[in-house]
Amino acid sequence: MGKIQMTVDGNTAAAYAAYAFTEVAAIYPITPSSGMAEITDQWAANGRKNIFGQSVNVVEMQSEAGAAGAFHGSLQAGALTTTFTASQGLLLMIPNLYKCAGELLPGVIHVSARAIATHALSIFGDHQDVMAVRQTGCAMLASGSVQEVADLAPVAHLAAIKGRLPFIHFFDGFRTSHEMQKIELLEYKDYADMLDMDAVRDFKDRALSPNNPCFRGTAQNSDIYFQNREAANPFYQNIIPIVEEYMDNISQRTGRTYHLFDYYGAPDAEYIIVAMGSVTCAIEQTIDYYNAKGEKYGLVKVRLYRPFSTKHFLDAIPKSVKAIAVLDCTKEPGSVGEPLYVDVCAAFKDVSNPPVIVGGRYGLASKDTTPTHIAAVYENLKQAQPKNSFTIGIFDDVTMTSLEPTENINAEQADMRACQIWGLGSDGTVGANHQAIEIIGNNTDLFVQAYFDYDSKKSGGLTVSHLRFSKEPIRSTYLVNHADYIACHNPSYVYKYDMLESLKPGGIFVLNTTWTEEELENQLPARMKRKLAEKNARFYIINAIKIAQEIGLGNRINMVMQGAFFKLINLIPEEVYVKELKQAIIKIYGKKGENVVKMNHEAVDQGIQAVKEVEIPDSWKNAADEKEEKVKEPEFIEKIMRPMSRLKGGELPVSAFKGIEDGTFPSGTTAYEKRGIAVNVPEWILERCIQCNQCSLVCPHAVIRPFLITEDELKEAPETFEAKKATGKAFEGLYYKIQISPMDCTGCGNCADVCPAKGKALIMKPFETQIEKEVQNWKFVMEKVRFKENLAYGQSFKDSQFKAPLIEFSGACAGCGETPYIKLVTQLFGERMMIANATGCSTIWASSAPSTAYTINREGKGPSWANSLFEDNAEYGFGMYLAVKQIRNKLEENMKKLIGMNIDEKVKEALNDWIHYKDDGEASKEASRKVLEVLEDFTHTDIEAVNLVNEIKENKDYLVKRSIWLIGGDGWAYDIGYGGLDHVLSSGEDINVLVFDTEVYSNTGGQASKSTPTAAIAKFAASGKKQGKKDLGRMMMTYGNVYVAQVGINADNNQLIKALKEAESYNGPSLIICYSPCINHGIKEGMGRSMANIKKAVECGYWHLYRYNPMLKKEGKNPFILDSKEPTGNFREFLMGQVRYSSLMKAFPEKAEELFKKAEDYAKEKYAIYKQMAEQDPIIVNDITISNVES
Repeated sequence: MGKIQMTVDGNTAAAYAAYAFTEVAAIYPITPSSGMAEITDQWAANGRKNIFGQSVNVVEMQSEAGAAGAFHGSLQAGALTTTFTASQGLLLMIPNLYKCAGELLPGVIHVSARAIATHALSIFGDHQDVMAVRQTGCAMLASGSVQEVADLAPVAHLAAIKGRLPFIHFFDGFRTSHEMQKIELLEYKDYADMLDMDAVRDFKDRALSPNNPCFRGTAQNSDIYFQNREAANPFYQNIIPIVEEYMDNISQRTGRTYHLFDYYGAPDAEYIIVAMGSVTCAIEQTIDYYNAKGEKYGLVKVRLYRPFSTKHFLDAIPKSVKAIAVLDCTKEPGSVGEPLYVDVCAAFKDVSNPPVIVGGRYGLASKDTTPTHIAAVYENLKQAQPKNSFTIGIFDDVTMTSLEPTENINAEQADMRACQIWGLGSDGTVGANHQAIEIIGNNTDLFVQAYFDYDSKKSGGLTVSHLRFSKEPIRSTYLVNHADYIACHNPSYVYKYDMLESLKPGGIFVLNTTWTEEELENQLPARMKRKLAEKNARFYIINAIKIAQEIGLGNRINMVMQGAFFKLINLIPEEVYVKELKQAIIKIYGKKGENVVKMNHEAVDQGIQAVKEVEIPDSWKNAADEKEEKVKEPEFIEKIMRPMSRLKGGELPVSAFKGIEDGTFPSGTTAYEKRGIAVNVPEWILERCIQCNQCSLVCPHAVIRPFLITEDELKEAPETFEAKKATGKAFEGLYYKIQISPMDCTGCGNCADVCPAKGKALIMKPFETQIEKEVQNWKFVMEKVRFKENLAYGQSFKDSQFKAPLIEFSGACAGCGETPYIKLVTQLFGERMMIANATGCSTIWASSAPSTAYTINREGKGPSWANSLFEDNAEYGFGMYLAVKQIRNKLEENMKKLIGMNIDEKVKEALNDWIHYKDDGEASKEASRKVLEVLEDFTHTDIEAVNLVNEIKENKDYLVKRSIWLIGGDGWAYDIGYGGLDHVLSSGEDINVLVFDTEVYSNTGGQASKSTPTAAIAKFAASGKKQGKKDLGRMMMTYGNVYVAQVGINADNNQLIKALKEAESYNGPSLIICYSPCINHGIKEGMGRSMANIKKAVECGYWHLYRYNPMLKKEGKNPFILDSKEPTGNFREFLMGQVRYSSLMKAFPEKAEELFKKAEDYAKEKYAIYKQMAEQDPIIVNDITISNVES
């Protein structure tokens, strides 16, 4: 027997145990469980062996439903099988969970429990998902910490095998799945010693086999189904002692005690809480705090939730208990109580003189639950009539469910060292803190904890790392709220957040800033100065931005700040942490090359040397706030968005959401954010500009736009505003201006990169040099400069850019390859668009509360936007289309009835025109305007005619043809949503589909999809993808009536705009597939060259441009047009420019060459096929042209 000490997160702890007992893992990515599957795949790729001496066979399926089906089938065929999931993924597995339980199959599902999408999606943790499967017949085992995951995950596998029941082992998503702790793990030999090999052999003997054939899954009628269902009861009775046996076994080997229900607290407790999951750790802290003051509090921790053993539960409760509070981390609207509460009440059904039992809810979507909140629960139990169905952690001023905290307490151990590190997504802060916690955990006798709190934006969002160190085990399962060390890695945060709120007196505050010591006096906000002085803080500054840029690391300041962190936190000798940091750098960045490693080593050294202490003047105690001019803002912005943006959303009362209970948010709120996160932003050089508008077209965040300005408008402009005469006959007498919004820019630099002007008309300059003039210039063009409707705009992409985009300032990564496409779509069709958006990157960057990126024009029109789920987006959008079609058909029926009546000829003419043009997007606008005009003052003696006109007016919103768009990524279109997408496109209906093809599951962290090309390394393809990329476009062409195009912005912009216009105007289904570079690709030139990367992809033949237009068949032409020219670029060079390919050479050199050749051969073959399709004559059958694809 041996113990291994490691610093890992909960997902890794679960995967460690699961790998040991697993032969087959059927997987599908979903946050926050993906990490378990990813590490399983990595271990398998590197040849790690399970306890049976074999590497696990890891298979990625197309959806969780697919993973559950494979899980079920693999078990029936005799392989011990595991899967990992959460949230909607677990719900998709429900049918198979019933089957596995009914067929007594010993599979294990590890669940990082997560919120369910209801009025909104949330990726964060609670128990809504696992409570939705408690009825399936699976045994359910709960863990409350990373250490418990390590100890109880093997119990799930061992008991499943011996007890012949499937197990769901669950732990809190993010709070446990992503929390890092120093823990102990048993060796695989211990697991093997505990395993009942007779039970394994029996399982194998029961497997389906043609050598011993049988039937499973028969159809049964009412005569025997009931009895057969009840026949399984003994297995549920027997599983209880089996789980007990293995818990005892684990306890003996680890020295940590586990029972079905564990009691903690005073032996003569009067008030106890019953709970499961990570909250139990915070409850233990609260108990210790109050029992030391003479209270008699206790806790029952639920381990085995299903089957629920009433006997064991009652045995765990002290006889002295007067009142019990049951805490559920879920919500079941309309029920008498949440699930665990109902179970506890039922357990006391036959007990005489039972205690008072009340239930409450906490922690939905990882809502922080602290000892202060728990104290309120105990206080409630002391009341004469304790409140039932209460909530904690929120303020419910609508239905008055919330318990108010009585006092703020700090229940942490005295020696706790706690840190908060505020970073910017993609600056490397989170990754660096992962290393820091491992280094300290592995090189000291301290217990360590790390938890990473993110906002919902992609890279460029706020990240706060919460680190703790102590000589005792750490039970603080909530955010750091008493910090010894706080670091701000992005200087813009000093104006946005109250970062010093949690700093202890005498604590350390480190600010990464370009300001000198002297400039701090003028730049630091007065409230921050006062807090630094009042708390007697030790204040340090460092210019990590300058250091990183000079070294060549760009905005990756993480290692500079790590050097400063280790120096100031003073937990490890310098020679130790420098050595460990540099070894970690080699491990992490080695695949990126020796130069990258060297630069990061230098960053550590400079970070240690450059951090400088600042003496805090006494005058800062009385620093006075500057008077801010109050700007009138919409109610939503003022009452919901502003508090949320200051990280005070948790304090909003329930009444703040009155009127938007269904989750409805207004459009265009990103315009109010003004994040100011860029280090460098573009400056326009007027005299060099050739007015091509390419910068505007490629800008991922719509922060750089061209404007046409009249003489009169120019007279009102600020003094700093510059414009030049517009070129082109259509724009005579107007002035031209490229305007940048520096506060909304993310600083990617693509605009400057693509600028074709000699010497560049856009130069990246430090953010602070542009603020003073460009903020007011942006305000001017937004408020005073109007779009010139009546000009003779051409069909080029240049002219499309003068119209305001109806998506702006999204939460996408700097340099995102997805957003430029949809931005152009909104410029072309935005005022009549309806968008159904598949869950993924494109929902997160568009709609992470409170930020909504789709906006409205000055008439109040713009895209309506909605998200249902990941898997059903095509059907969801199709439903929208069907509703609109039905309502418009009724409009047409009513108009035809009116035309047949004795009404004015002018009215008939307008109605006939509308019927004729109703399916033409642009023409229907004018036709609709005329209809409303002639019907405005309509009067008639015939009451039926009046009623018909009134009905038309009531549905006037449907007069203009709507442009219905289903959008999402390749994970949706190629995999989980493919079945629905295929069905909708086969319908022949007028639906438009836009696919952002990043070739990976971008939102969940870069897992392989069927779009991932051969040789690419991705999660679930750790040794490079072996299969070729699915050709979705060619598959859809086989229907013959689907418009299909593959496009690449910046590669051929005229082809792009032509494809979009043809697709939207086509009266049938259309599919546009967009090549979209992503940070997961690891583009070595950086995301500031993402648009150039698209061009290279097309030039080398990696990505092909084409259009398949069914309308051409009516003209007797070949419907397939190959827009890509013969490849001229170097295919291998293109691959090697991305880490997802180049790292294969370092990790698996023996496989790399073969896969690279295979990838290039596939690309050449695909181009040859397309070329052949384009060159062949159209096929005529019965005087009708069909394409070669269809034949």
